[in-house]
Amino acid sequence: MTTPIHLTRRSLLGLAGLGVGAVALGGCGDSEGDSSAIDWWHIHNTDPMLPVWAAFAEEFKAENPGTSINITPLENEAYKARLTTVTQAGNPPDIYHTWGGGVLGQQIDAGLCQDITDAVAPWRDILTPAATLPYEIDGKLYGVPFDIGMIGFWYNKALFSDAGVDTPPTTWAEYLEVVRRLKDAGVTPIALAGGEKWPGHYYWAYLAMRIGGIEALTQAGEDNNFTTPTFIDAGRRLAELAALEPFQPGFLGASYGSPDGQGAAMGNGQAAMELMGQWAPTVQADASGVDGGIGDDLGFFPFPAVEGGRGLVTDAFGGGGGFAIGREAPPAAIRFLEFVSQVDKQRRAVATGALLPVTIGAEDAIEDPNLALVADTLAQATGFQLYLDQAYAPAVGQEVNDRVAELIAGTATPEQVADSVTTVAQR
Repeated sequence: MTTPIHLTRRSLLGLAGLGVGAVALGGCGDSEGDSSAIDWWHIHNTDPMLPVWAAFAEEFKAENPGTSINITPLENEAYKARLTTVTQAGNPPDIYHTWGGGVLGQQIDAGLCQDITDAVAPWRDILTPAATLPYEIDGKLYGVPFDIGMIGFWYNKALFSDAGVDTPPTTWAEYLEVVRRLKDAGVTPIALAGGEKWPGHYYWAYLAMRIGGIEALTQAGEDNNFTTPTFIDAGRRLAELAALEPFQPGFLGASYGSPDGQGAAMGNGQAAMELMGQWAPTVQADASGVDGGIGDDLGFFPFPAVEGGRGLVTDAFGGGGGFAIGREAPPAAIRFLEFVSQVDKQRRAVATGALLPVTIGAEDAIEDPNLALVADTLAQATGFQLYLDQAYAPAVGQEVNDRVAELIAGTATPEQVADSVTTVAQR
């Protein structure tokens, strides 16, 4: 089983050097006279990235006569389900979204995607080194990133102030106290898409990181054992949070991006916090229908330290997005990835607020100060852990999401969660 992606401070230094100029495009417009049809699946099925990707496809086609691109945009969970179906049939798209890690590892083992190490080598140095690591398996590259980021707490400064909270919490004990003060002030402390499950696993994973360090998560993947004190304690602390009933009414069935979901609750000012990635401000505004969401009242802070824990508060949990190349994809598919990786394209994508840059030189397109803070936090990170539902094998990641959702709902104990995930990992 593929172990979790663990990036050290050394491998993250590429993020700190984003001011270096980009390498010029070489050969993307050379169609070599071939006629190619590209089947492309991505998960940006709403504004602002939906029209951006469509525009890039049209521009590439204009530069490459005879090439067609059929785009299939899908919602996150629908995408996972549909991709599973087509990969099981041995028929992956030519270009498809990947988060790297264990899921990509299984696709590689099944021969579903191409080793693109040599094809990307001539232009790989335009990409920040840390951004490509989730797509490297056994020293070979199987995906090209278009986004990188981290999970952290997005919060409503006005609601914090109403509850008498002047600064974000820096420890787990302080965080629980903030939750209590928000509840006492009549404010819903946390928005959570309990119906989609994956947002809940962020809490369990981060708590385990802060308690045992990233090394504990790596070791669990190697040993197929999640019954260690690190994960039991993480479950107990998450159960302690859930016992405070901090989530919005109906959270157990709530989705993430719908008008009555997690993002909308933040965008409408109906909840004070959410634990989410760098895409959160965009989803908050889009789902709530409020232009700009809560605007200047929105702030960001890293997941707090756990008292007595071995993990560093400067260790980040997150990931990004990339594209893999299906096993029968035409050469034009890789040229398209080179095309969209160029600094001018990255600047246009980053300017939407939906992505953080992976191309050197595109960081100047970050307009939102909160996103700039996320990027700076990543640049200072001492370690990086990929999402658990992507870092581990798919069955293990799904078990984490399912069982942690039960823990939050109060229908499973920390020990039961750890035992269940371990059972699946050892199959």
